Amino acid sequence: MMLPTREIAEQILAEAAALNPGPWVQHSRNVALAARLIAGRHPRLDPDTADILGLLHDIGRREGPSYIRHLIDGYRYLAGLGYADAGRISLTHSFPVADLRVYMGEWDCSAVDLQFLEDFITTTEMSEYDRLIQLCDGIALPEGFCLMEKRIVDVARRYGINDVTVKGWEVRFKIKAEIEAAIGESIYRVLPGVVETTFGEDMFS
Repeated sequence: MMLPTREIAEQILAEAAALNPGPWVQHSRNVALAARLIAGRHPRLDPDTADILGLLHDIGRREGPSYIRHLIDGYRYLAGLGYADAGRISLTHSFPVADLRVYMGEWDCSAVDLQFLEDFITTTEMSEYDRLIQLCDGIALPEGFCLMEKRIVDVARRYGINDVTVKGWEVRFKIKAEIEAAIGESIYRVLPGVVETTFGEDMFS
């Protein structure tokens, strides 16, 4: 795969964090850790590859606050560095369903860019790495790992829902079930701190 080394990926993320600091940086680190831990138990996934893809999935946020545009910015930035497979994850991580409407943030990009994104997600067959990062993106908060239901509600409260939202949820749960079948256990047994992050530290003090 066309990816940077783990060291270079860390440098890329650090540079992006300096350009646009925010919770998205720790979210990216948590996605990477979740991907590494799950891939380490998966018969067909490489933990180092999963880690790198997790670190860089939101790298388009280096350009500043944005919504759907960060997907395209991340793809173009990473592809421009020669890391096309990492760039692909920038585009695919928000689309468990090949329908632009599953993205509930603002469509803050040009019509040309929106058409490019639609063409990409509707013609690309999702790989196991695409699915892994989609899963990990849906269980990793900046504070730690949580039940997928908590993340779903958090996004729905902030952005609302539409007629493809529930289909997107159903596909995310299907991805979870398929990955759990491959690793032979619940992902929540693999990830630390799920109960605390989901329900709050105060419950256990």
